[in-house]
Amino acid sequence: MDFTFTEEQQAAVEAAKAVFADVAPDGVPSPALTPGAVAEEFDRPLWRRLAGSDLLGLVLAERHGGAGLDAIALCLVLRESAKVLARVPLLEHCATAMAVQAHGSPELAAELLPAAGRGDLVLTAAAHGRTGHDPAELGVTASRNGSGWVLDGVQTAVPWAQSADWIAVPAHTGEGDAVLALLPRGTGGLALADQYSTSGERLAELTLTGVRVPAAQLIDAPGAWERLRQLLATGTCALALGLGEAVLGMTGRYTSKREQFGHPVATFQAVAVQAADRYIDLRAMEVTLWQAAWRLDAATDGAGGPLPASGDVAVAKIWASEGVRRVVQTAQHLHGGFGADTDYPLHRYHAWAKQLELSLGPAAAHEEALGDLLAAHPLG
Repeated sequence: MDFTFTEEQQAAVEAAKAVFADVAPDGVPSPALTPGAVAEEFDRPLWRRLAGSDLLGLVLAERHGGAGLDAIALCLVLRESAKVLARVPLLEHCATAMAVQAHGSPELAAELLPAAGRGDLVLTAAAHGRTGHDPAELGVTASRNGSGWVLDGVQTAVPWAQSADWIAVPAHTGEGDAVLALLPRGTGGLALADQYSTSGERLAELTLTGVRVPAAQLIDAPGAWERLRQLLATGTCALALGLGEAVLGMTGRYTSKREQFGHPVATFQAVAVQAADRYIDLRAMEVTLWQAAWRLDAATDGAGGPLPASGDVAVAKIWASEGVRRVVQTAQHLHGGFGADTDYPLHRYHAWAKQLELSLGPAAAHEEALGDLLAAHPLG
């Protein structure tokens, strides 16, 4: 394992910084503060800028018009996006594209990936609410019907579904396996009902009733859903890290300027100790993130090691969930009453942090999954 980023990965970071440089943290009101206030659409102008900087095709192979980079590069870009709370489906779009590229049929890849890299198509994924480790927990079933498949069931809290062109829906076959169906948003038998996240974003409850899926649109390769789930979880850790770094920076600047008893409050020992603890949280979040992202990339080359990548992903998500919660709570405390002012962006970071903490399972769910993995693969 080498945490030194390649020139290509560093170039992706610089491109991301340029795109996000003038993006202000989103101003979507928190539903708890403004009932009924929600976001209806993601930031389309920013999406077009990402496409123009070739960041939407970052993880696609050159044959599909992409840069051919990896999960680490994607996480580096996601980290920058979260610093400004960029309202774009970058994680779900790129992770789904990676799944189609690695496991989809040639026909599906040719139809989706070049357009996805240009930003002409928007992809999203219906990820399971906890950890998705057990396919039997999935709320959608898939059964064979001639040369195709039929899907039935309900999937909740699907991000960006109302705006996406294609949705990746995991389903279980009843035989202990999970498959991944790629569905156009207007597919017959697919109904979307509005739901709303902690951050005020519009989510969707997907109800599938006898949805017919051609074989070319269904991925049944072993491990395909597991890898997509791991990519989504690891990307969520990258978002949490970027958000936490931005919040700690805001807190440092505020406490350096805010004076009490004639001195900046940042010079007070109690304030400094709390800030230092949160810095340690961020560094732990960072090292576990890169361990997970590295393992995801290395596992494709047969260098998986004694534990599967899911162990590293679980550890990263535990630290991300717990760490980002502590960072925003400390920031609110150190900002005092100013941190509760809705004209100041900290409350938006807090709402996003709570959403990221719970997305794809809270820390407790991943601790349980990690315990199961350790029981099945004892160390030593």
